[in-house]
Amino acid sequence: MMSDLVNYTLSGGVATIAMDDGKANVLSTQMIADLETAFDKAESDDAIVVLTGREGMFSGGFNLKEMQAGPKEAMVLTSKGSKLARRILEFSRPVILLATGHTIAMGAFLALACDYRVIVDGDYKIGLNETLIGMTMHNFGIELARYRLSNVYFNRCCINAEIFNPKGAMHAGFVDRIIPTEQAAMAAPMIGQMFGQLDATAFKNTKRRSRKEIFAILDQAIADDLDPEKIHAV
Repeated sequence: MMSDLVNYTLSGGVATIAMDDGKANVLSTQMIADLETAFDKAESDDAIVVLTGREGMFSGGFNLKEMQAGPKEAMVLTSKGSKLARRILEFSRPVILLATGHTIAMGAFLALACDYRVIVDGDYKIGLNETLIGMTMHNFGIELARYRLSNVYFNRCCINAEIFNPKGAMHAGFVDRIIPTEQAAMAAPMIGQMFGQLDATAFKNTKRRSRKEIFAILDQAIADDLDPEKIHAV
């Protein structure tokens, strides 16, 4: 399966979902829709997922043109991104991030939603830059960051918009492992083999049971982000 923005390949029970818009892999309405379609396909194939980008870039975050079109447009796009991350967090099979470059804003939230996060070593930026560019962090983003990031880094990441290199991102909790560039090509099949050893039913049930409380929190956060009366509430 292939779209103009997302490529889907299946090999040995591992589905590789790769974003590539030729630029910053921004999460536009179309990119998110194509990712949802790819995850539909992976679900149908009962596949382990490797979510990746192109060389030098995982994702630079939301499409700013759409975000700046108006408050309603920004609210709708944000909710679409949140629901995709929520889906990844609950996906029945393992979802592994293989970041081959910069991972910023909503791109970093997708990373936080994945079960295991690998990044290729390099001069890459990883983090949440919302308050740096004048955006108040959405409720979903705050709660996902609170859940997945190291407690001592939450303030630095979510409020102070500190941006990290791969080593710093691992300490903060954005990624679990850094690999050399030369290992990138073999990373997907190796990761698939590792996670393929897990019992699929036990993995699904344990993942969902252990995240039951955060799902309720995130669902409320998505609802709050769509409520005009709560958008500007402190």
